[in-house]
Amino acid sequence: MIENGMKKFIAVVGSGSWGKNLVRNFYEIGVLKVVCDINETNFDELKERYSAIYTNSIEEILKDDEIKAVAVATPSETHYELAKKFLLSGKDVFVEKPLVLKVDEAVELVKIAEGKNLILMVDHVLQYHPAVQKLKDLIKNGELGEIKYIYSNRLNFGKFRREENTLWSFAPHDVSLILSIAGEVPEKVSSFGGSYFFTEDTQANSSGLNDISKIPCDVTVTHLEFKNGIRAHIFVSWIHPYKEQKLVVIGTKKMAVFDDTERENKLVLYPHKVEWINSLPVAKKADVEVIDIPKDEPLRNACLHFVECVNLRKKPLTDGLESINVLKVLELASESLRNNGVKLKMGSNYFAHETAVIDQPCEIGEGTKIWHFTHIMSGAKIGRNCVIGQNCFIGSRAVIGNGVKIQNNVSVYDLVTLEDYVFVGPSAVFTNDINPRAKYPKGGKWIPTLVREGATIGANATILCGITIGRWAMVGAGAVVTRDVPDYAIVTGIPAKLTGWVCECGEKINFKKSKAVCKRCGRSYQKRGNKVTKIEN
Repeated sequence: MIENGMKKFIAVVGSGSWGKNLVRNFYEIGVLKVVCDINETNFDELKERYSAIYTNSIEEILKDDEIKAVAVATPSETHYELAKKFLLSGKDVFVEKPLVLKVDEAVELVKIAEGKNLILMVDHVLQYHPAVQKLKDLIKNGELGEIKYIYSNRLNFGKFRREENTLWSFAPHDVSLILSIAGEVPEKVSSFGGSYFFTEDTQANSSGLNDISKIPCDVTVTHLEFKNGIRAHIFVSWIHPYKEQKLVVIGTKKMAVFDDTERENKLVLYPHKVEWINSLPVAKKADVEVIDIPKDEPLRNACLHFVECVNLRKKPLTDGLESINVLKVLELASESLRNNGVKLKMGSNYFAHETAVIDQPCEIGEGTKIWHFTHIMSGAKIGRNCVIGQNCFIGSRAVIGNGVKIQNNVSVYDLVTLEDYVFVGPSAVFTNDINPRAKYPKGGKWIPTLVREGATIGANATILCGITIGRWAMVGAGAVVTRDVPDYAIVTGIPAKLTGWVCECGEKINFKKSKAVCKRCGRSYQKRGNKVTKIEN
């Protein structure tokens, strides 16, 4: 049926277990035009109930100018490609959670949507639950007092997935809701978990197992710490003996429980208090308060909200930017899982251990990881996807390129530059003063040192200032470098001397008649004197 005479302008892509609910709701709202699915057997049940065009062709949707908006309910790993196609074709997009599986992909989709003035909405459906909307009103009006702690349990036996682990499958709704209640993103995130039924061996046939969203996990507990003092945890599992979907909010005046598995009393308040008697805390329990809420279907509310945003060109409650924050939390939690539950600081686009000291302002690129007890000085410049190990120091005028790996106990002082993909072994030493004196300081007049792209500096090596280490060169462990090192050179000893040549891949190469071919990777080189260059194919 068509409500209020609205024109049919929405296509639903994916009509499986969740997509069929979108088909139903958009049909009942009166805006469904097309249902698309590569699995046409899903159409058998739908065609009997919902009048629409049924197709297996994405191209038909892209070319149909009457389709103004698309709802995507396909497997998570396909969201990015599909959403991007529809946005680039000028259509508004509604995406099932999670929006994508990588933050950088979400950022790209948001930029496309903003550049084309399009609506991008994510189906964080709990935000549209009438009980949640009432709960947020109660919090806003001060009914619960100051919020102190939030926790959520999303537990079930199944539904097992291979395209994402339980954290990414179950937790996005809870992360979205907790961020909304807290009013900010967390400062610190940690996550513990394990895989008990679905191990790496049992998932060996899954593609992309090394993807951060696919770390084998059947159970996770994620802790969030917010700057405003709120703490939260999220417990998710798909090997739990019974279904539980519960959110608990602890305030100074009252405690609220949202239980989505309850048929009637989905939202209740507990006005319990703690009284101090003879210097001891005493629990004073009070009768439960049941909160009346409308019986609206949350997904229908979300679909209506999307239609309204499309028609009125208004910003959705759960837009792409909101989803980026959710994805950042999920990525940080996944990184913590990889590192045995270590607590990580939330950066704009990088990971930092909670013991790291980062003086602002400084530049730190996306995907960089900064570990225990490391100090980054204000003004330092660090590129993308770097790894800076434990107990390191990065000076205010140090420059570090992309993909650099610095092992434990390394100080990169002012005016030291490490170009892209440099590797610095543990306890290597850089200097920037040719004649240091404690009594006669230089006042910041240091001598620059340059390590060129791809070079490796071995453990405990010392690099005197004013030195240039050439591209893809290799400095042996314990060496003391007192003069420039040519490209592709191997230097060892005290003082360091040229002892051979090395390929970009790290394999030693031997020259015959001024030419060499790497046995490992096949790269070719030529040598003239002490100058080696790669032969481009």
